[in-house]
Amino acid sequence: MKILACNSNRPLAEAIGSYLNIALTSATIRRFSDMEVFVEIHENVRGEDVFVVQSTSAPANDHLMELLVTLDALRRGSARRITAVVPYFGYARQDRKSGPRTPITAKLVANLITNAGADRVVTIDLHSGQIQGFFDIPLDNLYAAPVFSNDIKNRFGNEDLMIVSPDVGGVVRARIIARRLDAPLAIIDKRRERAGVSEVMNIIGDVSGRHCVLVDDIVDSAGTLCNAAEALMKAGATSVSAYVTHGVLSGGAVARVTASPLESLVTTDSIMATEAVQRAHNIRQISIAPLMAEAIQRVSEERSVSSLFD
Repeated sequence: MKILACNSNRPLAEAIGSYLNIALTSATIRRFSDMEVFVEIHENVRGEDVFVVQSTSAPANDHLMELLVTLDALRRGSARRITAVVPYFGYARQDRKSGPRTPITAKLVANLITNAGADRVVTIDLHSGQIQGFFDIPLDNLYAAPVFSNDIKNRFGNEDLMIVSPDVGGVVRARIIARRLDAPLAIIDKRRERAGVSEVMNIIGDVSGRHCVLVDDIVDSAGTLCNAAEALMKAGATSVSAYVTHGVLSGGAVARVTASPLESLVTTDSIMATEAVQRAHNIRQISIAPLMAEAIQRVSEERSVSSLFD
């Protein structure tokens, strides 16, 4: 088995390799003067089971192109099996036609990854389950729920917890964690006027006197989370924290979070933390490297991946 890291999140790839006691495969991934991507793999990969670790986070198009060119290089190098390990699958929010003459870009990206040479994909917390059906190759969708549950348990113990879904669409995700922690579930009913702007409408459930934990898959502008935190505090919550798998945190999101009532925002390292994120007093990352490493090991040895979450 070989693990190859592209440029989007090398620290995560190194942590996965360290967990498995495997050195990363030597490769060069650089740009020509006109910014074309060039990939050269410096080790023999013929007949090997190769895992390429690359999140398609910002700059999304550059990182996606790096992944595609690397997959093609491995296929032409006669790798036996190529698995694209994509902790954060970009374009996942474009998973349906949102209006006339609009694309389903998540399906396009799935086709690109497949046609570039991937035999399998491993990711974590896809934005929506139907994206698994966009791939014509096997896909393992891992869940951050066990990692989050352990961290919440260590932090809050047996205090009065309330797991909160920031919208109706995330209820299933929040319920999984609520069930693991034997905690009640509340739901925030919101109306989105336009992309990136949300308005909290109603809180379904009694959050008074509770330590509320918001659970979501992606935090981008952080408007939804911050609005939800304010609404929960007004409803009598003792404190509000958030656990989100993918910390996109674009634009002024970090400043918005630091100025909000959120006691803490916890994300995984599926996306490498920016300097602003590292400096923020109420944002921290927890590692999914052990979870992804275990999944990679099981895929390589043809063992069950789903049993990781039993």
